[in-house]
Amino acid sequence: MKRFVMLAALLAAACQPMPAEDGKADFAQAAPAGQAAQTPADEASACAARGGKMLPQGRMQTMQCVVSYRDAGQRCTDGDQCEGSCRIPDVANAPSAGAAAVGQCQPTSSSFGCYTTVEDGKAEATICVD
Repeated sequence: MKRFVMLAALLAAACQPMPAEDGKADFAQAAPAGQAAQTPADEASACAARGGKMLPQGRMQTMQCVVSYRDAGQRCTDGDQCEGSCRIPDVANAPSAGAAAVGQCQPTSSSFGCYTTVEDGKAEATICVD
């Protein structure tokens, strides 16, 4: 039985991530194979080229590229009618999921906040992304 416990402990230890050279875990995102990691300056340049701005987003306030959409605020009944998604931003007055609904094209590419998405003329469940 002791051998089984030792073997199980060794196998569990083998599944743990290797620490970085400084002894701290490295949680940085690795670049996809064959692609160099972008520096913050590269990301900002690429963002600006798309007409966006690097802004703090979400609860963690991580810098992300946010692009303003040209069709912001237009009435819609489906996400296919918008550059982004079709949303009802006022969740307090949003219809229940499955009810007929008309929304507005989202103003920016930011996915954070509370909103109800409209697809095929019907409200989806309200979500809050933080």
